[in-house]
Amino acid sequence: MIERLLPAYVACADTYDTDAPPGSLYPEEARLVAASVDRRRHEFAAVRACARRAMAVLGLPPAPVLTGHRGVPLWPDGIVGSMTHCVGYRAAVLARASDVRAVGIDAEPDEPLPPGVWEVISLPSERARMLQDTADSPAIHWDRLLFSAKESVFKTWFPLTRIELGFDEADISFHVSADSATEGTFVANLLLTAPGMPRSYEGRWLVDDGFVVTAIVLPESPSG
Repeated sequence: MIERLLPAYVACADTYDTDAPPGSLYPEEARLVAASVDRRRHEFAAVRACARRAMAVLGLPPAPVLTGHRGVPLWPDGIVGSMTHCVGYRAAVLARASDVRAVGIDAEPDEPLPPGVWEVISLPSERARMLQDTADSPAIHWDRLLFSAKESVFKTWFPLTRIELGFDEADISFHVSADSATEGTFVANLLLTAPGMPRSYEGRWLVDDGFVVTAIVLPESPSG
């Protein structure tokens, strides 16, 4: 599913299957989740299995994927990527740093956010736009889509800047495709600046098969 949001030069792998066994992890990966509950260890293994499938698409040998600050995946030299997991879905995307500066993906269940979360993650401007979006496309859970898009923005921004980005520091607007009411594009205008970083990010979104998925690909030589 995630491949529908990405250009051909970005490698991707996803799965709806049961989670991979923790025994599929490299020893250094297994140590990161040794104290975690079984569910966490299985999803950790499954998304890394996706990452290694994506490595193979790029012609790379399999390698461990460790984590840095805020859980940022640590990729092989010359590679950028992003991973996501929610109940029933895992995905990883990778690209060569010569083609892509950063990429961020997120998958969520296609259902409303828990009570109280919408007010925390949204700006007044976004809430105003969502009223019209909901009137135009009532079948879309716009609150969940906004959450997912902001997660994709963070995953694109943070590995490059190491600067925290709050939910209230990205103002996102959505556009529905003329060909389908369940997919489209979005634009995130950041209210935070960082040297060499654009203020505006363009992404794509999709609602299908019980999931909300978003993705941002920041070109190697971004404009803006």
